[in-house]
Amino acid sequence: MGRRRRGVMTEAFKQELARDLGFAHKVEREGWGAITAKDAGNMVKRAIQLAEQSLAGSTGVNTDYRRR
Repeated sequence: MGRRRRGVMTEAFKQELARDLGFAHKVEREGWGAITAKDAGNMVKRAIQLAEQSLAGSTGVNTDYRRR
């Protein structure tokens, strides 16, 4: 049996992402199991963007290399 993985995102951060992406109402009504794979993927993508922005702000490194 494999090891159980802990969640990396806090519940508050997931709620914030869901609000930003416009499906928090679905999560509030039906729970996290009701979101689509696309919604989940968009949450991960947005979390990565925020992390990159945070790192760029603290280190001065440009992480916007993928858009060139």
